[in-house]
Amino acid sequence: MGRIRRRVAAVVEYDGTDFAGWQSQAHAGAIQDAVQDALSFVAGQKIAVVCAGRTDRGVHAIGQVIHFDTDAARSARAWVLGANTKLPPTIALQWAGEVDESFHARHSAVRRTYRYCILNRSARSALQRTRTAWIHRPLDVPAMDRAAQALIGEHDFSAFRSVECQSPTPVRRIERVSVRRAGDYVWIELTANAYLHHMVRNIAGTLLEVQKQADPAAAMARVLAGRDRRLAGMTAPAAGLYLWRVDYPPPHRIPPPGDGMTSGGVPGSGLI
Repeated sequence: MGRIRRRVAAVVEYDGTDFAGWQSQAHAGAIQDAVQDALSFVAGQKIAVVCAGRTDRGVHAIGQVIHFDTDAARSARAWVLGANTKLPPTIALQWAGEVDESFHARHSAVRRTYRYCILNRSARSALQRTRTAWIHRPLDVPAMDRAAQALIGEHDFSAFRSVECQSPTPVRRIERVSVRRAGDYVWIELTANAYLHHMVRNIAGTLLEVQKQADPAAAMARVLAGRDRRLAGMTAPAAGLYLWRVDYPPPHRIPPPGDGMTSGGVPGSGLI
């Protein structure tokens, strides 16, 4: 009797500071390579993983979701603990489990949530320098939140896509967006069906600019309607960006971060 082919999903947390991004590259260390090597060790065979969203250099994740196929029979505990013994301290599996073969980490996702973290105080942080974007000038968070609401809905987000973006369409649908403060930390949270390259960082940079204007909401609406990257703000630093969670239809039973998993002690992680 032949071996049974299984599809396994996992939730991965990582600090992207020392990596060239998620995707494997010929001449740079990628998170995908480290995860595949660790899982291959546990499986005793070569493993190739598919992720929900390819994060860029320096970007972090609390709830990156992956899947892989294998005929190795391992418990969920073995996948998590075994892989974590072979992963660097900056990458860790938080959950694993067998899923139906119809599950696909990328194509089955119905929405993705990113959070952008800003340390907003006069003094820089020695400990959070790779985990947040430091903005020393005071920020008008309510104004930023009002401006961000102009993005809700299905729009052409050309104003917020990078020149390297390879998506065939600039149209995306943002379901929710908010800007909130918790002490010295300001969190920008976006939930959308999908994103363009650098879209969240470009939105963050633009919110930092329009909050200074007399009517921030109108200013943001003009940038969106203009569909011109030159009208938007800077690309905010990668250090502040986190892939927070990926949502799937209920039958797939992929737990969100925090549901039996840790949130990594990330500043502001209690903001839901």
